[in-house]
Amino acid sequence: MANKIIKVESADIIASVFGSCDANVKLIEKKFGVSVHNRVADDGSDVIIVSGDDEGYLGSATEAIRYLVKMAKYNENINDQSVVYVCDMVSSGNSSSLEELGDDTICVTMKGKPIKAKTVGQKHYVNAIKKNTIVLGIGPAGTGKTFLAVAMAVKALREKQVSRIILTRPAIEAGEKLGFLPGDLQSKIDPYLRPLYDSLYEMMGAENYQRQVEKGVIEVAPLAYMRGRTLDDSFIILDEAQNCTPEQMKMFLTRLGFSSKAVVTGDLTQTDLPSGQKSGLAEAVKILSGIEDIEIHSFTERDVVRHKLVQKIILAYEKYDRERREKFNSQKSDNKKHYARKDNDGEYR
Repeated sequence: MANKIIKVESADIIASVFGSCDANVKLIEKKFGVSVHNRVADDGSDVIIVSGDDEGYLGSATEAIRYLVKMAKYNENINDQSVVYVCDMVSSGNSSSLEELGDDTICVTMKGKPIKAKTVGQKHYVNAIKKNTIVLGIGPAGTGKTFLAVAMAVKALREKQVSRIILTRPAIEAGEKLGFLPGDLQSKIDPYLRPLYDSLYEMMGAENYQRQVEKGVIEVAPLAYMRGRTLDDSFIILDEAQNCTPEQMKMFLTRLGFSSKAVVTGDLTQTDLPSGQKSGLAEAVKILSGIEDIEIHSFTERDVVRHKLVQKIILAYEKYDRERREKFNSQKSDNKKHYARKDNDGEYR
């Protein structure tokens, strides 16, 4: 059995890498078929020893642990989700991409928690927002599309790159009618905008958020309220854009004024538009592709940072949709053959 030795600066880093009750290294051991333990070397330094029979798996496990050690140095919270992500990246030959993550903090919440990109896909998304005037973030639930966009907006406001933040979503009625909801108009639309409020509360605090709203520095409103406006010196986020019609999407994109930045987020697999209605986001992806200063960033299930089951649910739905499309295409092909026009001999072509 071969061994790999990783020197570590302190016992605190080892504790962070191993996790509670060694939960993190147990995931690595199961993934690569290795054994992981720690001890104090003869020179008094703390080391992690990785043991295994398969040289390839041993190398992969060691590479994964080396990166987790680097995360611990950045004071990152290492949990089962981050361990699985790192192991998957190493297994797929993309370990070099992990170096892009680094220690870049977007902003700090009111509780002092640093907001950072947790996956390579998220890092590319953040960089796209920095470099472009308009960014379309497309991907499944739980990939941080909206949260990171709000973090970038708060950062821009704090650094005085913009003078206000505007967040909006289409108020599509998913199962309930607005007229049957209690309260005045603002009370009726608040549930649709709640995810945006939650993100802002976390980063700014409820009281500070309320003060900024009263001063007009932050505005959270339904998409319909954007019509007829020109939004200068603003960071604008359109959330749940898959529920926009093509007309609404065009209206929103043409609101952009001078010294402004816009981020459009959505999941094309979760459209609540009426059957047969085309999604404005899907159309925008086709129309805007290739235009300078506009970037379309696509997330994958690998970028999901919610509970690990969310990633499995997304993959299960993708498999179901793929099999359903294949079945539909197969039936369509059989029908074409059946109803083909007859040739001169009276036979089907």
